[in-house]
Amino acid sequence: MKIVNLFLSLSLIGITAFNPLPVSSATAQVSAEEPYSGDTLCLPGAYLNNSQDCLPYGPSEYITDLAEKGIEYPLTPLNSKKIDASLGILDYSIAKINVFPPDRAAIYSSVEDASGGGSPVKYMQAGQLLYVSYSGMANVDGNDYVLTASGGWMRASPASYISFRGVVFDQPPRTSFGWIVESTYPLTAPSYNAPQLETQVNREDLVQIYDIAQADGVDYYMIGFNEWVQRRYIRQLVVNTTPPEGVEGGRWIELNLYEQTLAAYDNYQLKYATLIASGVDPYFTRPGLFQIKEKKPTETMTGAFAADRSDYYYLEAVPWTMYFDEARAIHGAYWRAWLGYPQSHGCVNMSVADSHWIYDWANVGDWVYVWDPSGETPTDPALYTEGGA
Repeated sequence: MKIVNLFLSLSLIGITAFNPLPVSSATAQVSAEEPYSGDTLCLPGAYLNNSQDCLPYGPSEYITDLAEKGIEYPLTPLNSKKIDASLGILDYSIAKINVFPPDRAAIYSSVEDASGGGSPVKYMQAGQLLYVSYSGMANVDGNDYVLTASGGWMRASPASYISFRGVVFDQPPRTSFGWIVESTYPLTAPSYNAPQLETQVNREDLVQIYDIAQADGVDYYMIGFNEWVQRRYIRQLVVNTTPPEGVEGGRWIELNLYEQTLAAYDNYQLKYATLIASGVDPYFTRPGLFQIKEKKPTETMTGAFAADRSDYYYLEAVPWTMYFDEARAIHGAYWRAWLGYPQSHGCVNMSVADSHWIYDWANVGDWVYVWDPSGETPTDPALYTEGGA
């Protein structure tokens, strides 16, 4: 501090030498306009009390404001780790049957019949979602054919699935966090009119959330220094280590329908978190407190809800299925292209890797708490059927 004061004193001497004023006049002018004359600015840092012998203004004022919100400077990475990528590898292959109502999907006894116009041995019902597991594949004249697990050949396209993975925690997270669900350019302030940054954040990026501000009738999330995104681009994992009413013990799964997130708590601490896709209107995932009643490593799911069965689906080898509310289950969904939005018939869809992790972690009898903090999801039991995939 003495060095800084000496520098300032020498500077003032130099200014006085080139701008001679009566001492009394100069002192009066400084006293009237600058109440902290002679004091020094604090070095950049967080000053949460007034015991320092310096002025916490400029950079220090900004950093102190961040510290009061629980934001460390410099920013530190979230203390999380993605789950193992190997959890997303299935030991079987999946193919999509590309037919739509009113067509039916033909099944043949040989690839020659399938590719050469032979007679089908049977048909699969028409539907919007038709997926089969297969053990063999052939390409004839540029067309793919698969040998299904049941033994017939079908015209189909081998399917790939999203590689999204949630995160695990050894210690409680330092900050709030969430995932980007639609690529965008952050704004420099919480306002429609604020300039955009040149660096884009991408769908599925994990980001920390340091602050939330409301402007223009929407919520803005601060994901970095002077980096803001609207709520529509992000899904926040709201950490709540207090067990929901009715939960016995410190172990439960929480499904937040508004944020489209799943959190697993163990010993009253957040253990794991990820994105989901829950039931879309009118096939909502029902809010309430449930327990896992059955686990199946693979499951065939089929059904229809429309009167004309135009929404029929047939899904073979659905991985890592855990039923918790009639036909509603937590499971992998290899047919989903993205997460973070309601899409299912009531089940909780996850990436294959995430469904594998939660399947290995959970036990039959574990609590599953489903809620919607926005209050938009109906709670009247009379509005719910058994549900589906």
